[in-house]
Amino acid sequence: MLPLLLWLLIFAASLFVLVKSADYFTDSAEKIGLFFGIPPFIVGVTIVAIGTSLPEFFLGIISVLRGSSEIVISNVIGANITNIFLVLGVSAIIGKKLKVTYEILNVDLPLLVGSAFLLAVTIWDGVFTLPEALLCIAGIIIYLIYTVNVERVHEDVEIEKEMKEELKEKRRLDWKNVAILFASAIFIYLGARYTVTSVIRLSGILNIGAEVIAVSALAFGTTLPELTVSINAARNNKPEIAVGTVLGSNIFNSFAVMGVPALLGRLVIPQTILMFALPMMLIATLLYVFMTQSKEISRWEGWLLILFYIFFVMSLPGLGVIG
Repeated sequence: MLPLLLWLLIFAASLFVLVKSADYFTDSAEKIGLFFGIPPFIVGVTIVAIGTSLPEFFLGIISVLRGSSEIVISNVIGANITNIFLVLGVSAIIGKKLKVTYEILNVDLPLLVGSAFLLAVTIWDGVFTLPEALLCIAGIIIYLIYTVNVERVHEDVEIEKEMKEELKEKRRLDWKNVAILFASAIFIYLGARYTVTSVIRLSGILNIGAEVIAVSALAFGTTLPELTVSINAARNNKPEIAVGTVLGSNIFNSFAVMGVPALLGRLVIPQTILMFALPMMLIATLLYVFMTQSKEISRWEGWLLILFYIFFVMSLPGLGVIG
């Protein structure tokens, strides 16, 4: 009992360090980017957008280096499911309804569906190879180029003035931000390392596959940044941020978080993920598509998404109570 409690504490503490360090890393990187003259909108669609997925990204790299590559796909699929069912569901409930813009409906949404199905077909044979990883990396490059171009098209005079003022204010390099950047990077590494170690130890103590813990508890922990951003956006009547955060995070997870770790080693795909979690991710993606056809996600649809998330967690092999 004592080892279980100890590793549960290590898991919670290391996950907290990982998530908070990623937050500090993103904030300092944003300020440094502005100092070097990188346009704020590019900073936003690259550093800030990717920042919420840093925990999944570093966990994937550490998992491969530690010889537990099954954690990579489990965390990616678990995070994608959690983003749609839980994060989007809670945001729709808090915001009463989430409006979907033209760009999201006509461009981002197809990219989300495409990333989900590309991920599905690449892992269907139980392995994720180097050529498949390169395809995914090409996918995230295409998505980032598209996002930057969309931001360029929608710039207006007022926003441009605000950006120039912001650049003037941030023109002096604060070495404190540089120190925070390097320190947070070290803590991200340590947080990711001990999170992976605790998942492996807990799976042995509980006699549950590491992939089951990764697709549930770990995925929930790594999506906390998205949950926080989306809830704040819903409260402040900025539904496009809540919807965009989920979309961007899922696309980044499917392409970058899967693709980059696979450059370091061959990824093994557990049968548990293929038989249950993968279909649930595809169901979540398609359900999202159907819900957005009315150009908004209502509070009641948010509750439906929450019910799907509860079903998902309760049905996990070795963890759930259904089936």
